[in-house]
Amino acid sequence: MSGGHSRQKLDLTGQRYGCLTVLGSAENVGSRTAWRCLCDCGQETVVKTHHLRCGHTKTCGCQNGPGGPRPALGLTYIDGTCVEILRTNTIRSNNTSGVPGVDWVASKRLWRAAICFKGKRHYLGCYHKFEDAVKARKQAEEELFDPFLREFAQSTEEAAEG
Repeated sequence: MSGGHSRQKLDLTGQRYGCLTVLGSAENVGSRTAWRCLCDCGQETVVKTHHLRCGHTKTCGCQNGPGGPRPALGLTYIDGTCVEILRTNTIRSNNTSGVPGVDWVASKRLWRAAICFKGKRHYLGCYHKFEDAVKARKQAEEELFDPFLREFAQSTEEAAEG
């Protein structure tokens, strides 16, 4: 073979990265291979190969980490999803559209909408109009985030009363 990447597929099953043990391959995330992993806290999560191998992802998002539990810092994770980040609708520093989950795909000359929830990225489609991509993202937030946050609030209230 002359140059380029090897076409032989890696098998990371059984390997450990931080608090994650690779259980097996998962559905591809975009064009990248992803792996089902079990965190030391007991939660499963899906992580891209690159994120495991470069050390970017070491837990499911829980407060465990190398060296043991860290202070909670006021963040609550359920199934790898941070409740506080959903509530505040945080926009990442590398976001260029001003709307979480909406980005411009220059090669297609389209706006792409996506949403991440419980460790999975859901692609919502590509659109010619920015407004249509935003609408798709907002609808997905209503369908995924809103019931999750309502259920969390209800369980928190019940725990406080109990």
